[in-house]
Amino acid sequence: MTTSLHVPVLLEPTLDLLAPALAHDGAVVVDATLGLGGHAEAMLARFPGVTVVGIDRDPNALALTALRLAPYGDRARLVHAVYDRISEVLDDLGLDAVDGVLFDLGVSSMQLDTDDRGFSYARDTPLDMRMDPDEPRTAADVLATFSEGELARIFRVYGEERLAGRYARAIVQARADTPLTRSGDLVAVLDAATPAALKGAGHPGKRVFQALRIEVNRELEVLERAVPAALDALAIRGRIVVLSYHSLEDRIVKRAITARTVSTAPRGLPVEPEESAPTFRMLTRGAPGADPVEVERNPRAASVRLRSAERVRGNA
Repeated sequence: MTTSLHVPVLLEPTLDLLAPALAHDGAVVVDATLGLGGHAEAMLARFPGVTVVGIDRDPNALALTALRLAPYGDRARLVHAVYDRISEVLDDLGLDAVDGVLFDLGVSSMQLDTDDRGFSYARDTPLDMRMDPDEPRTAADVLATFSEGELARIFRVYGEERLAGRYARAIVQARADTPLTRSGDLVAVLDAATPAALKGAGHPGKRVFQALRIEVNRELEVLERAVPAALDALAIRGRIVVLSYHSLEDRIVKRAITARTVSTAPRGLPVEPEESAPTFRMLTRGAPGADPVEVERNPRAASVRLRSAERVRGNA
């Protein structure tokens, strides 16, 4: 595995949005989902006065990225943590505020492409799916211990899978005979449970694997805490950029940012109190995605949505 496999999504739009906040000596940006460091390396190269605080829960990714960013010396400060611990990480580094925060959510290229991680339904690998291998619970554990109702819920909510109940029932029946420990086992169960009329309409494992990954890594609950923490950490004129890859992530991001870009004053006041004024302004209209050229070059960009905002004043 090499870092050359990592193609950063929406790299130029991300750098352009962050540029006004980072183009000065002493700027600090948090790459909260460091991965293999494609975005981080580009920020270090474009903004010679910036320091990147790179956070990742995957020690294997951190080790590889440390080698990639070694030429930048102490301008790259890498931390093993889940990204909802932004405030703790900054406290430990003695930083009161930062100039930028980047989230590139979802599973990383390295995790998808490493056979023993179990993230991909396209290869027969152990059903692990932990972003941090030190975490105790694997996808196989979820499949072995969750009730039919619990499995159906995560497939429906996290995977937006319309056959959630059917797949959950098939898994419970299959595990009564043999534990499902490999991705090939799970794919075979899902394929057998898929009605003939729906076969060929997409891989039956796509949404189920997504749902299991989200559940194993508690991705949505982590994100619910992480975005507000990131917004709190930004200095005035600091900027946040978030790249999300499915509607549940984007909904959480939109809600957290929007809450800071609207007035909290009661309607009808003749003059808005300063303490009620928005603390952030949106930098993007809606949630733009990647253009067709990028998607052709990097298929993982197909579902990306970008949101960005700038802090315009401090908290009251």
